[in-house]
Amino acid sequence: MASSERTEPSITAGERDMLEGWLDFHRETLALKCVGLDDKQLREPSVPPSDLNLLGLVRHMAEVERHWFRRILVGEDVSPLFYTEEDPDGDHHVTTDDTWEQAHGAWQNEISRAREHTAPRSLDDLSAGTSKSGEQFNLRWIYVHMIEEYARHNGHADLLRERIDGATGD
Repeated sequence: MASSERTEPSITAGERDMLEGWLDFHRETLALKCVGLDDKQLREPSVPPSDLNLLGLVRHMAEVERHWFRRILVGEDVSPLFYTEEDPDGDHHVTTDDTWEQAHGAWQNEISRAREHTAPRSLDDLSAGTSKSGEQFNLRWIYVHMIEEYARHNGHADLLRERIDGATGD
């Protein structure tokens, strides 16, 4: 399924290594929250009326990686993986046809693509895509935003995992 280990970010790294270290730490944390769970458990919702579940979080983070590193950073015209105009939250709406292998594979692919797109760039490089107000993002901003996005959703994942099997931890 997923690795059960995380790499602790360096406490003395330079800025880029620090940002990439924390982003990888949070990516690994989400994977860790899914380790050892079966298909039913990965789909188990939090509490009514929410249908938030771990499989949906992984699908969502695949979409977030795709959006920020492919659409915004490099300007690729890529279609959504798990949502549509009719269902803009479709990444969270898992069905019986949706699988861990599909979601995890898509997520890992988007992480790999993100690394490819960021490797040749400096933190000051500006994005091809823009904000709603027309401003470009630098790579530094995107990294910080992604760390925040993962940290927020890893909090959700903590609660989901505890509800599923009582497992806790950071």
